[in-house]
Amino acid sequence: MEAEKAAVNAAPLPEDAFLPASAEEKAYMVQMRPASTFFRDGVKRLVKNKVALVSFIVIVLITLSSIVIPMFWPYAYDNMLGVAPGRPVDASYNNLAPFAYGTTEQRQMEAGEAVFPHIFGTDSSGRDYFIRVVYGTRISLAVGFFASIIVLVIGMTIGSIAGYCGGKTDLIIMRIVDIIYSLPDMLMVILLASVLKQTLAPLVEGTVLERIGSNIISLFIVFGVLYWVSMARLIRGQILSLREQEYVLASRAAGAKGGWIIRKHLLPNCISVVIISTALQIPSAIFTESYLSFLGLGVNAPMPSLGSLASDALNGITSFPHRLIIPAVVISLIVLSLNLFGDGLRDAFDPKLRN
Repeated sequence: MEAEKAAVNAAPLPEDAFLPASAEEKAYMVQMRPASTFFRDGVKRLVKNKVALVSFIVIVLITLSSIVIPMFWPYAYDNMLGVAPGRPVDASYNNLAPFAYGTTEQRQMEAGEAVFPHIFGTDSSGRDYFIRVVYGTRISLAVGFFASIIVLVIGMTIGSIAGYCGGKTDLIIMRIVDIIYSLPDMLMVILLASVLKQTLAPLVEGTVLERIGSNIISLFIVFGVLYWVSMARLIRGQILSLREQEYVLASRAAGAKGGWIIRKHLLPNCISVVIISTALQIPSAIFTESYLSFLGLGVNAPMPSLGSLASDALNGITSFPHRLIIPAVVISLIVLSLNLFGDGLRDAFDPKLRN
């Protein structure tokens, strides 16, 4: 028996045993999951969420339309069609119904000239309503985006300091947050916007900021004063749970300063929460801008926003209801799409919601 085993062990191996393995053999022997990252996995989960994907497409289409359409549209948002220098005012352009034309345009059409239609008609001053809605959408999106950036920067800075330092620093910051939370939100927004509107108007006159308008600047200040508290509390909670990790202790032992640890270790590990919170903050900022403009505390005239367009439409709501319905539908569509997309981001990138 031992002789047979020795003979088998002494037998030479076949030559094909030394040939390199083929690609099929390697794939069969090594079945590993391809390398991936946290962001790539989150994007895959986000794409599978059809509601969030459709909402994202709607947001992109609305944003691109508000940027591209004014470039080639023949009417400007502040162009009064019935008013020309040295000529009497042509009232036939005021309050046109959708796809209706003024007297001069009707004559041009009779002469065979092509006239671009007024898709949504005109307002009481003879301005094309479609381009005003498009431009108002651009203003509302821009205000919502930049207001969310302001809230993000302030809230992330204060929240990270409170969470990392702890002790008396955290106690003082959180008491300030509690005081701001106790204030009536809507009332404080209206009061601050009213006061800042009167205060900032003479200060920005004759400066670069005059074109932006005192109302928009006051709106940004309102967001910077009141709306950072939710972001700060969220970031503070994340920092409190992360600052006890081993890599933070190793950085401290190596002599790293607190600011470096926050920038390099703590905030990058909170990035998913930051992105989700910012995406959900944008619709809130747009809605706040809309109702402030509706009350006359938002964008300066003649620059339109969706809220100011809805406010102006109240005067002729019985005769021209489409002027109120159109901006209201656009506001609802933007806010709904952003909220659904923010929920999709939370489901895709929040580690606590993984299956």
